[in-house]
Amino acid sequence: MEDAVRTADDRGLSTVEVVILAPVMMLFILVLVAFGQLVDGRGALDGAARDAARAGSIQKDHATAMTEARKAAAASLEGVCAGPVTVTQTSTGFDPEVDPMFSVQVSCRVRGLATLGLDIDPTMDATFSSPLDPFRRSA
Repeated sequence: MEDAVRTADDRGLSTVEVVILAPVMMLFILVLVAFGQLVDGRGALDGAARDAARAGSIQKDHATAMTEARKAAAASLEGVCAGPVTVTQTSTGFDPEVDPMFSVQVSCRVRGLATLGLDIDPTMDATFSSPLDPFRRSA
């Protein structure tokens, strides 16, 4: 008779467990996805900085180099950043005799924890340098 009483007392316990644990598990999964987006964004930002430096280093003049670097970074980061992509030159100039490297810093606000509504600023940046190509485009 005592087993019948215990069974009646335990009725509905699984439902309560699911109601309590399901939101916690869903939040945990969303946090994992958000951090995965941040890690993916870091890799994409490093690749965009590499692409921007290389695209700029093969141009014949500074203005064209910066234009092409911005285009390359924007193309590499399409769908990764939530906002504008900023490309700034960190090397001293565009003369191989003064500074043989063309260095850029690419930064943007990477999607990630903002999708969860958390007020964490995921602005990241990456820097890359590429040697100025001695056979740069002449036209």
